Amino acid sequence: MKTLIFALIIFLSGCSVVTPVKRNFPEAPKTLQEKCEELAVLQSSSVTDLLKVVVENYQRHYRCEIKVEGWQDWYKDQKQIFDSVK
Repeated sequence: MKTLIFALIIFLSGCSVVTPVKRNFPEAPKTLQEKCEELAVLQSSSVTDLLKVVVENYQRHYRCEIKVEGWQDWYKDQKQIFDSVK
């Protein structure tokens, strides 16, 4: 009987041991870690070339803006999930 009680105490104490859990923040998607394209530089002084460079730079800027906003949304969502699990 004593060994049964002793075994029960040992068994129950083993179940109550708290083990630390290491929490790692999730990795960012690779597409959001890429740097934005560099803006184009005007090579000549013609108006048509100027307009082409301006349009191209606006396109690059807006593509980069979409990536940055995607990154910010992803980060905010992941951070909320990470912080809610304790």
